[in-house]
Amino acid sequence: MAKNVSNRKNMSSQNRPFSLKATKKTQKVNLQTVVVDGKKVRMSTKEIKSIKKSK
Repeated sequence: MAKNVSNRKNMSSQNRPFSLKATKKTQKVNLQTVVVDGKKVRMSTKEIKSIKKSK
């Protein structure tokens, strides 16, 4: 089982159809399983991108 390393949380936003009636929804973080230093961890794609950039 991969350990969740990311500190990021879900965002809240609103659905807006043509009638402009707002209903709440949540946007989940895009977590991916990656092997880092021989361990499986779950990180957001934004964090994975920044790690690859720094190497």
